[in-house]
Order: sequence, then structure tokens, then C-alpha cells
Amino acid sequence: MNIYERLGVTPKINAATTYTVLGGSLMPEEVLEAMHQASKNFIDMHELQQKAGEHIAGVTKNEAAYITSGCASAIVLSMLALSTKGDLRQIGRLINDDLPEAEVIVQTGHRIPYDPALALGGVKIVEVGDAIQTFPWQVEAAINEKTKGIFFVAGSHLEHATLPLEEIMKIASNYEIPVVVDAAAQLPPVENLWHFSQDLGADLVLFSGGKALRGPQSSGLIVGKKHWIEAVRQNGAPFQRQARALKVGKEEIAGLVAAVERFMNLDHASELKRHADIVQFWLSNLKQGVIAQKDDLNEAGQPVPRVMVKVGNALQLVEKLKSSNPSIEVVHNSRDKIWISPDCIQENEAEIVVNTLNQLL
Repeated sequence: MNIYERLGVTPKINAATTYTVLGGSLMPEEVLEAMHQASKNFIDMHELQQKAGEHIAGVTKNEAAYITSGCASAIVLSMLALSTKGDLRQIGRLINDDLPEAEVIVQTGHRIPYDPALALGGVKIVEVGDAIQTFPWQVEAAINEKTKGIFFVAGSHLEHATLPLEEIMKIASNYEIPVVVDAAAQLPPVENLWHFSQDLGADLVLFSGGKALRGPQSSGLIVGKKHWIEAVRQNGAPFQRQARALKVGKEEIAGLVAAVERFMNLDHASELKRHADIVQFWLSNLKQGVIAQKDDLNEAGQPVPRVMVKVGNALQLVEKLKSSNPSIEVVHNSRDKIWISPDCIQENEAEIVVNTLNQLL
């Protein structure tokens, strides 16, 4: 009897994607082995963080890197870094709630469910633009002596109402303010590990460790400029400072190192073909009369194909899928569409998904 059976927890087929609420992704053996090895020794956590960061930076073609306890944690730490610049005097003032008000500019189209982490990092959001468009002058007009940086959320699904990162970088450069890019779910492609930071010049770029990287779910990664990574480190655990509660363990650090190494060496073309083959299998085997189509991008704008299925009542179907045996999770729009995604599908699960759908539709 495994741990889930002992606790009475129902395992699921994940035809949605690497959602935190579903446990992120599944860790491969090399990640689990690295975590197991790390659990057998005591080490200096300061040294481990620095050496692991240096190693990942080298592997991913970045100046520096830092491992966090998740991407939301990376947002908080980045905001603390912007507010204090890693200066111990400013960190002390922050802890004593004595720092002047700090602001971070965010485009309206980048207001996401995770931006409360900005406030947790001690900054006030200054929103610019609207749901239809954003102009460069609006960003410039928001810059003042309180501005600590610009927070940019990457993803092609958010591009229609926002300025591109290239334009944001020009403005930030003119006013000498840093840019933080939330790229939590922007893997694949693998090139994004250095594209935002090295190619486009963002100061800090944040990734989830437990999504496409398939590291521990409670891990995240920050890459970017060396002095800003050091400012992040000065605010984080094991220092007894503002972000002490966001500490990452030695096992998660080791696991993420192994996950990044694996991801860099992965045959991404083969992985994409596997995804495409599952999508084609679903399209070919959905019963006649079902309206379905292939989407080339997933909900986070990544190049991961999925299948959109038109249904009468999405919420009703979602509940039936959850109640099926085995339980199946999908993405939906709360109205008349569901999406089934291949990236978390394990062996023999593609058949179960399509057969269950055919029974219920």
C-alpha cells in the first residue's frame, strides 16, 4: 500500500498540465537520486546555494543563478532585492518596516493570479495601460523616485495588450531601472533559460522548478545579473532575514541541479514529437461527431500542442471526468470547451483519456 492509499488520497491522470494544484510534474529518476544523495550529509547551506548557483549559471549560459522554494518565492525574493539592493543597512530598515515606499511598474495585461507575491515582497504595484493596449509613454509617466523596477510576465498568451520585452528593456535602460521577468511556465523552449536574460538583457528571470524542468515542485530558479542575484541571496535563507520563511532545502537544491542538467541534455525534438503523436492519437480516436481541433500552444503560450474539445457544458463534464475511475484532470473555460494536454501523460494513459471522453460525451 503506497502513501496515497494509506492517506485515502486519489491519484489522477493529468491531462491538464503542470499545475501546482496537481503536484507540478513527475520527477525523473536522476532527480530523485540527487535528492536521495543530498539527504545523507550535513553541509553549509550558504556554500551549497552559491556552488549550485554557479554551476547552474554555467550550464544555462547566465552570469549567475539562485535556487528558491518555488517561483512565487522567486517573485518575493526579487522584489526584496529591488527594494534593498542587497545592502545590509537597507535590509535592516526593511525588517524594521522603516524603508520608504517602493513601487514596481506592471502592465495591466500582466496582472496575474500570482502578483500578490509582489506585495509580499514589500512593493506597491503601479499599473499602466489597460486591457486593450499599452503605450511606452504610459510606462515612462509612471516612473518616479519610488520606482524600483518593472515586472514583466512572459508568454505569448499575454502579448495582445502589452508592450514587448524589447520595448520595456529600452525604457528601463533609459531610466536605469531593473526589469524582472516572470517566466515561470516558459519552458520549453530550452533557449528561454538564457534568452530573456542574456539575449534581451533582463536583470532577473524567474522559472518554476517543478513544471517542465521536472525538478522538485517546491523549487524555483532565478537567473540573471550577478549583482542582482547577490542582492537576492542577501535577503534569503539561511540568513535570518525577511525571506527566511521561504527557505529551500538541500534536497530540493540538489534535485533542481539534476533537473536543469537533464533538461539541458534532453532531446527536445523527440519530446515534441511524443506530444504531437499523443495529440494526433486523440484527434483520430475521438468518436465521430465530436468537434475537436489541435492547438499549437498551451494555456501559458508554450509550444506544447493540445486538443480543444467543444462540449455542451464544460463544468459538468469536468466533474464527471474527476469522478471517473481513474480520475482525470483537464483544462476548461467554464463554459463550452475543455483542453486535453499531452505533456504529463504517462504510458497507457492516452487511451484511458480518449476512451473515457468518448463514453461521457
